[in-house]
Amino acid sequence: MPGSSRSPIVIACSIVLALAAPLAMGACADGSSSLEKRTGPSGDRSTRDVREGLGGRNRDEGSLFGPGGLFGSKQQKKDDTGTGVAVNAYLWRASLDTINFIPLVSADPFGGVIITDWYTPSETPNERMKVQVTILDRDLRADGVRVSVFKQQTSPRGGNWVDAQVDPRTNIDIENAILTRARQLRIAGGS
Repeated sequence: MPGSSRSPIVIACSIVLALAAPLAMGACADGSSSLEKRTGPSGDRSTRDVREGLGGRNRDEGSLFGPGGLFGSKQQKKDDTGTGVAVNAYLWRASLDTINFIPLVSADPFGGVIITDWYTPSETPNERMKVQVTILDRDLRADGVRVSVFKQQTSPRGGNWVDAQVDPRTNIDIENAILTRARQLRIAGGS
């Protein structure tokens, strides 16, 4: 539209589509390209074709957006620890163990975020709390976990839930409990 600015996402999508169009057109070739011809007897695939990959060269040499390509090289994938989560496994397990009395809404091991549902302690039925744990690192470090506690109380008028001030020490106490449990798990694991 004239006079309106385009968002960065729309611009990025346009660029990606413009770059992808020639690749898609090349994929529609009639098969007569010399790169697509097979070198084995009777036109079948030889071990050289399999070893060198599509197009007659090894994909790990470099291609789209650098040496590892768009999705990384095989060597980078071999260097992955294979823990199944993208964050420290001890901190992840310790976080789940520490807040296990509160029902979970979301637990994302790849993003390192755990979000609980609202929890009302039986001692204080007019208060409820919600906890968000974010694991920030793959290493077991004191600054590798952040806890945010949200608290609400019932209002005297109408009984609706309103946000209340949380003691800043509460976040630190939960973080320390998670770190203590993570150290225990690490010692028990023998590493």
